[in-house]
Amino acid sequence: MVAAIATAAVLTIGIAASRSLAAGSEAAHSPQTSGYLPSISDLMIETIQPRHERLWRAGQDGNWEFAAYELGNLHGAFGRTGQAHPVTQNISLPEMIASVTEQPFKDLDSAIQSKDGTAFTKAYADLTDACNSCHQALNHGAVEIVVPSRTSASDMKIDGAPRN
Repeated sequence: MVAAIATAAVLTIGIAASRSLAAGSEAAHSPQTSGYLPSISDLMIETIQPRHERLWRAGQDGNWEFAAYELGNLHGAFGRTGQAHPVTQNISLPEMIASVTEQPFKDLDSAIQSKDGTAFTKAYADLTDACNSCHQALNHGAVEIVVPSRTSASDMKIDGAPRN
């Protein structure tokens, strides 16, 4: 009887282990199982910043379809950042993001839909200013986002010169 119970236990453990292996490496590396949560900074650099820059380039090129696509991606990336980090420094990050981006996003959407480059440029500058206002409010004023130039490789100001 004891041998039968031991055999059943070994079989159960073996089946569970094989099912775990069959689940693949994705299960072993998912955020839920590893406990990894990218920082706000990681999310900004990896998801927000590239979309912000691609949105600018699309608008400057008059590629309105891609600009609309990137605006949607940027909006979603901000939403996921707020969802991942609902509170920072005792401030509701989703509420802060919404309060500063809502109007620039509406204005950008309107400019994109009407294919209005002048309105796009203004709305994009307003969004960029909104980003910087958040950085200032969260004591990260050293992180200054700028409207990219055609010659820049990034939308971050990193030359060390003081702000105007």
